[in-house]
Amino acid sequence: MIRDVLRMGDPRLLERSREVADPTSPAIAALLADMRDTMRAQNGAGLAAPQIGVNLRVVIFGFEHNPRYPDAEGVPYTELINPVLTAQSEALEDGWEGCLSVPGFRGVVPRHVRLHYRGIDPAGRPIERDVTGFHARVVQHECDHLDGILYPMRIRDFSRFGFTDVLFPELADAPAD
Repeated sequence: MIRDVLRMGDPRLLERSREVADPTSPAIAALLADMRDTMRAQNGAGLAAPQIGVNLRVVIFGFEHNPRYPDAEGVPYTELINPVLTAQSEALEDGWEGCLSVPGFRGVVPRHVRLHYRGIDPAGRPIERDVTGFHARVVQHECDHLDGILYPMRIRDFSRFGFTDVLFPELADAPAD
């Protein structure tokens, strides 16, 4: 089922999410199905449970090609429960981000270049990956939602924040952020 995506200003987006006690529960399976439907309907690169009003530490992300990020390399589709992120270096890289909860805007956000993440999949199996590039950026962005952080809170230079259609007119035909 496609769910409404909460937008910046909704106080639920600012809360720290709760750990999932049983990743294999039918309730988590139903939540993940709704998250998949919602992310695909919005052409998202990822989605966190808090964005649809569920205060649990669950994120999904991944795509082969995304019209909202036409130059980004693909990211394997992943359902990640109770994620833990560890930067593998202090190196940061600036990059443009958008968000389904901040529709119509883009901003430059610094993110760790190299990242290790771990968590649990819906079958209860551990997931561990070392990632770089856009994959690392997407995971950090989605997991920020679990701690009540929206990407504009990480922007350092607001001269590099604005309306997507003004900043990137070539994306005018892509679905809105």
